[in-house]
Amino acid sequence: MILATGNRHKLAEMEELLPGVELEPLPEAFGMPPEDGDSFEANALIKARAARAATGTVVLADDSGIEAADLGGAPGIYSARYAGVDVGDEVNLAKLLSEVDAAGGERRAAYVCALVLIDESGSEQVFEARCEGRLLDERRGSGGFGYDPAFVPDDTGPDDERTMAELSPAEKNAISHRGRAARMLAAHLGLGGEAP
Repeated sequence: MILATGNRHKLAEMEELLPGVELEPLPEAFGMPPEDGDSFEANALIKARAARAATGTVVLADDSGIEAADLGGAPGIYSARYAGVDVGDEVNLAKLLSEVDAAGGERRAAYVCALVLIDESGSEQVFEARCEGRLLDERRGSGGFGYDPAFVPDDTGPDDERTMAELSPAEKNAISHRGRAARMLAAHLGLGGEAP
């Protein structure tokens, strides 16, 4: 199936999360439509429908990001372009941490992922999952991408202070928003996945 993304990190991560599913990137000539939906699900549907129209095959699309409670859920659907278009992960993370510092709250945050599958018949299925945690005021770890170096997930336990970027890929996939949504998708496809 086609994975409707231009993000190579997401493609690699989805390949790990869905063993046995052959994922192909979008053709290079494909222009992604504007992500102007009002939710992760809406944006994933925009991408999936455009990819389906362009390729005529089974497609999978993801929209994901981070919501900081102290910022009313921002950056949310704007996570990939929070500090501007094409500025990169480090700049986005710096802006988020600066704004969370200024808010002076509890630093609670959650990663959210919406996966949309459009199958052979054109039927649309949505799988949405979350990973709760908190943001540090520092960056640690070299794994992962995006906001991972400052995000400590709740699911590793109260005494585990490792960020998502310090977890092994297997540890991250077991608890991440994308991992949970992918297991829901795998269960739907009969691949032995399970609900989060």
